[in-house]
Amino acid sequence: MKTTQLATQLYTFRDSCKNPRQLAQTLKEISGVGLQAVEVAGICPIDPAELRQMADDCGLKICSLHGNGGETLGNPAKVAADADVLGSDIVVYSYPEGFDLTKSEDASRLVELLRTAESEYRHRNKTFCYHHHSLEFFRHGGKTVLERILDEAAPINLELDTYWIQHGGGSPAEWCHKMSQRLPIIHLKDFGSINGVPTMMEVGNGNLDWPAILESAAAAGCKWFCIEQDTCPGDPLDSLKASHDYLISLTRQ
Repeated sequence: MKTTQLATQLYTFRDSCKNPRQLAQTLKEISGVGLQAVEVAGICPIDPAELRQMADDCGLKICSLHGNGGETLGNPAKVAADADVLGSDIVVYSYPEGFDLTKSEDASRLVELLRTAESEYRHRNKTFCYHHHSLEFFRHGGKTVLERILDEAAPINLELDTYWIQHGGGSPAEWCHKMSQRLPIIHLKDFGSINGVPTMMEVGNGNLDWPAILESAAAAGCKWFCIEQDTCPGDPLDSLKASHDYLISLTRQ
C-alpha cells in the first residue's frame, strides 16, 4: 500500500455532511488529515458537478461512488453518468435493502439483478463492486450468499470490508487473497470487543492482523485503501486521524 492510495468513506462523516456547507467543510478537514481521496456515501443530496468542484478545491479525488441502492441496480446509465462527472471509475452497490438473504429465492433474485447491472456498468467502462456486511455469510446449499454473488454474478468485483469479514467468521487476509484482481477497493476498519460485544475500532486499535491484510490486498491488485468507521467513540475526525497515523506508520516499516 502506498500513502497515495489512502482514502476515507464519507459515510463515516454523514452527521456533518447534511447540507452543502457542512460537506464542503468536512472535505476540507479530511484533506487536512492528509488523505488523497474520498468515497461518496451517506451525504446530502447534491449535484455531482458541485460535489466534484468541492473535492477538487480540497485536492481530493473521488475514488468511488455508493449510489442509491435501487438506482444502482435499476438505472446504471444514470449512476455511471454521475460517476463520470465525479471522475470515478468505481461504482458500488452498498447494501441489499429489500432482500431477505436468509431466503434462497431472495438471494437468487439479488444475484440476477447484480449480474445484469455488472454487465451494464462494464459496458460503460465502470468497475462494479458489491459491498458486503456479515449477513451475506448465510448459507444456502453449502455456499454463502457472498460466494454465490461472486460466482454467479462474475466478473463482479468486491469491495471487501475487513470488519464485516471478521464479523461473519472469515479471515480478511485470506479473502483478499481469494479476490485477486477483483478487489479494486477495500474498507479498512478494525474489529475489537467491548464487554464481549463486537465493536468497530480505529485501525490498529483492535485485533486484526493489519500487516498481513495490507500485504494480501496489495498483492490482489487493490487500488484504494479506504478508511471507514460506521460508529466512532467520539469525533469521527479524531478516529480518522488515529487510523491514518497507524497506517502511515506501517508504510514506513
